[in-house]
Amino acid sequence: MDPTFTLLPLHIDPTSKAVSSPLPHLAPSLTTLSATHRTLLPLQGQIPPPPLPTNPKRSAQIQKMRDQGNTSLRRSTTASANEAVQLYTYGVDMALGRPGWEPAALVRDEAAALYANRAQAYMAVSMWPEGAADGATSVELKRGGNGKAWWRRGKCLAEMGRWEEARTWVKEGLEVEGNEGDLVGLNREIETHLGK
Repeated sequence: MDPTFTLLPLHIDPTSKAVSSPLPHLAPSLTTLSATHRTLLPLQGQIPPPPLPTNPKRSAQIQKMRDQGNTSLRRSTTASANEAVQLYTYGVDMALGRPGWEPAALVRDEAAALYANRAQAYMAVSMWPEGAADGATSVELKRGGNGKAWWRRGKCLAEMGRWEEARTWVKEGLEVEGNEGDLVGLNREIETHLGK
């Protein structure tokens, strides 16, 4: 996505609310926009809001998958870690399958936690690339307040021998999370390895 902003000369007619511009290449789009606006004016107040609250059953099921995955992961066996991966995957699918009208922030928070947990489960069975990918996805969904996901991706990168990439990732994580204990420790471990 291009981060630049271009200010366009637009004019809104105070009576008709039609949008116009002296730039000829904008005319077709602005005509369509104005026509759409005119068709929606008579409906003002008749469009129902999206249904709220969100479906509590779905939220409960997602939390149940997460809790069961956490329980499986605590058993510390390969089979239970694989079971945890499967449970977290079900939870991710349920979170991402929410209807489009439900709050996006809710989907992001649920999915971020599940991806971070699944990264830990992948780490328990030494599936470092998968754990790194899930850690990155979790951070992409929720950058701040997600120190575990930053640490898990960094640890996976280090375990794969991608030390420079791990250093860059952990330093970025420290910038976002501050002096989060696990990240500081991992950063020290990476710097020690790279200093050899």
